[in-house]
Amino acid sequence: MSETFLLPADEVPPSLRTSAADRSGFEPAYPFESHWMKTPDGILHYIDEGSGPVLLMVHGNPTWSFAWRHLIDHLRTDFRVLALDHLGCGFSEKPADGPYVLEAHIRRLKQFVTALDLHRITLFAHDWGGAIGMGCAGQQPDRFDRFVLMNTAAFRSRRIPLRIAVCRIPLLGTLAVQGLNLFSLAALQMASERPLSAEAKAGLLRPYRSAAERIAVREFVHDIPMKPGHRSYTALTDVEQSLNQQRGKPMQFIWGMRDWCFSPEFLAEFRRRFPDAFVHEIPDAGHYVLEDAPDEVLQVSRHFLTATGRGSSVDFVAQPHS
Repeated sequence: MSETFLLPADEVPPSLRTSAADRSGFEPAYPFESHWMKTPDGILHYIDEGSGPVLLMVHGNPTWSFAWRHLIDHLRTDFRVLALDHLGCGFSEKPADGPYVLEAHIRRLKQFVTALDLHRITLFAHDWGGAIGMGCAGQQPDRFDRFVLMNTAAFRSRRIPLRIAVCRIPLLGTLAVQGLNLFSLAALQMASERPLSAEAKAGLLRPYRSAAERIAVREFVHDIPMKPGHRSYTALTDVEQSLNQQRGKPMQFIWGMRDWCFSPEFLAEFRRRFPDAFVHEIPDAGHYVLEDAPDEVLQVSRHFLTATGRGSSVDFVAQPHS
């Protein structure tokens, strides 16, 4: 019998249900019903809204499914929109000894796709969601049809910003990222080009109020594979090599061009690998492109979904820089 299965709400531990129900400060922006899945590594929380073609939204670090709230709210009228919280993130379980490495995140997303028997998926991914989502698509290529990638990567790179490299320093980095929550707090200022609302700040910070809840945030920082021998270097290499399987499938890049983390150089590398992709640059948006330009991201996403949908009369061709 599989150890991965969907959990009825009454079988979810009360602590998780209570935590997910506490949305003070951001409930109007995140009114979605909670769903749960049990995996061998821990219980995962996810959102499942609407019906129709499947949109699977995969977040990065230190965000969670809350980051997709604007797209979920508007696209659920025409699509089935699913947004998963990675283990250790959002309202998912946060085990102290959970496997918080790229291979494990990909494996759990694959279990999620299989458990819900999802097909003809359009992947939306941001930040770490690119490597995790494209890694899953590489292992299940027949289940994925289209891709919308935002300020992310799914290939090896030697680029790492100094402000992130500092967070990887032993002891000091753990104290700053996990102990003092400086990574998540700094992201509120550094990842966005526009001041975030009180509601957005409350939602982004809500799942990471204590050091015990910030283990995955710390581990994501340490899981960036910069050289061979790193624990996730082989996994990222496998993701990179699997990208060729997606050539010829519709792909949209939406990029905040003021991102100091996944800078325009990462977009250039994606364009090199997928020269026929649609590209939409947002000159005045940063890493948190979903916060800086939510309406523009929605508009571009809808256009892409319409232009590449089944029965569409619009040919899929490269879109010039905007």
